Amino acid sequence: MGADWHPHPAPPMPAPYVARDPWNPARPGVLVIACSDGRVQEPVDEFLATLGVTHYDRLYVPGGPGALSASGVSYARADQFRRECSFLIQAHGIEDVHLIFHGPAHDGPPEATCADYRLKLPTHTPGQIREQQRRDADEVMRGGFGWNVSPRLHPWRCEVTAAGAVQFVSLRSEPGPVLPPFPLAF
Repeated sequence: MGADWHPHPAPPMPAPYVARDPWNPARPGVLVIACSDGRVQEPVDEFLATLGVTHYDRLYVPGGPGALSASGVSYARADQFRRECSFLIQAHGIEDVHLIFHGPAHDGPPEATCADYRLKLPTHTPGQIREQQRRDADEVMRGGFGWNVSPRLHPWRCEVTAAGAVQFVSLRSEPGPVLPPFPLAF
């Protein structure tokens, strides 16, 4: 720093923002694991509300529940994420876990593909990634990854259609419902 450098005073702090809703001391008992992709977060909230899930713990990371599975390349990351999920499930008394993968529907735009899956599987088509997400959901459903509790697991895929609608499809091994699409422009 030169001799001419002088620190500037910090701007005054604005008054703190006070939220409308007060703190809720009750643990929700529900954990949602979803991708941090902001393009689908509002539709995810809307979808969960249709299931009666409005108060929940959120774990939003690149790849969402796909981070629990190495998908062939990222064992250290998957192991760490599994440990963090185990902690949350135990410490927060989680009874239900909604696992929400995302990407294009069969006719959807390729740019709706989860970026984390594109990074892990750079040579895969959106359809191949969709199938990998289904395998990853099956792995999570079977594995539990050493969780000392047995929450109910609800695997979903948030899909963007060619028309820009967002639909939620069950990823259970047995066929599940396609729920009504939510409008979303990409």
